[in-house]
Amino acid sequence: MIRSPAVDAPNESPYRNPALTVDAVVVHRSARGDFLLLVRRGCEPFAGSHALPGGFVEYGEDPNLAVGREVAEETGLTGLLFEQLGVFGKPGRDPRGHTVSVAYTALVSGPCPEVVGGDDAAAAVWVAVGELPDLAFDHADIASAGLAFLSRR
Repeated sequence: MIRSPAVDAPNESPYRNPALTVDAVVVHRSARGDFLLLVRRGCEPFAGSHALPGGFVEYGEDPNLAVGREVAEETGLTGLLFEQLGVFGKPGRDPRGHTVSVAYTALVSGPCPEVVGGDDAAAAVWVAVGELPDLAFDHADIASAGLAFLSRR
C-alpha cells in the first residue's frame, strides 16, 4: 500500500509549498475615466513603491474572503464585490520566496470613495489608468490582465 508522506508523518511535510497571496485590481469608473486603486508600500520588499492592494492568505482563511480583508486593511475600502481573475505564480515574482497569488477584480461606480493607507500600506491612492507608475512585484502584469477583463464590463 502506498501511503502519503503527510499521513505517515503528519507534523513533517516533505513538500516545499509556495505561500498563497491575494491581489486586487479595483477600478473606479467615472465620467472622467477609469482609476486604479494602488497602495504605496510601507515595508520591504519594494518599500515606497506602488502596488496593488493585497497580501498573504492566513492559515485556514478562504482566499475569496482574504482579498476583502486585505483591501479593507490596506485602504479602508469595504463592501466590494470581487470576481476571481486568475492565478499568478511565476517563481521569482516575490523576493521573499515563492508565492502564488490569486488575483481578483472589483468595479466601483458612483462617487469616488475616499481611501487611506493602513496596515503595511503607507498610503492608498486612486491613479488614472493612463498614468500608472511602475508597480512592485508582477503587479503590472496583474493590473494589465485585470484592466483588460474589466474593459469588457
